[in-house]
Amino acid sequence: MGFDRAMTATNALARPTRRPLRTGTLLLATITTGLTAGVYVDWSNTIMPGLGDVDDRTFVAAFQALDAAIMNPLFLGLEFTGSLLLIALALVLHIRSGQRAALLWLSVALAAYLVSVVITMGVNEPLNQQLRSVTEAASDADFAAARALLDEARWTAWNTVRALAALTAFGSLAWSLVIHQRR
Repeated sequence: MGFDRAMTATNALARPTRRPLRTGTLLLATITTGLTAGVYVDWSNTIMPGLGDVDDRTFVAAFQALDAAIMNPLFLGLEFTGSLLLIALALVLHIRSGQRAALLWLSVALAAYLVSVVITMGVNEPLNQQLRSVTEAASDADFAAARALLDEARWTAWNTVRALAALTAFGSLAWSLVIHQRR
């Protein structure tokens, strides 16, 4: 009997110390996922339409510069990869805590974000790679061919789908945060 009381007291003491970790992880997952979704939305709504109005050489050069700029530790490490890891960690922490109310929304967030990752790696990144191979010394015909290989309409359509998936993840995380704070 005394052991049970001691364990109950230990668990009661441990729970409050884990709650800030769950809250912080969920908050960071929400922020980083929202930032990533915002990047995708910006590409579909501003960058690609703007690039659509320029000649092939300018399009390829600008796309290459933007692609190179986004390959940085802040975006790739914290936002793109960090979001996935933080969502998964938030889900695990909520499972382990016994706080089940937010699990459905955390699961939706993880699934939706995974969809955006699969689209990135399966569609957008391979198309980006084709443009990375074009050099400044290429002819105008090479720039036109490179632009055609990217297939702007396809790239933008799939980017919009990954933006919607990331926005779904963001909304699910935001709702999970509301549910988490109510408990």
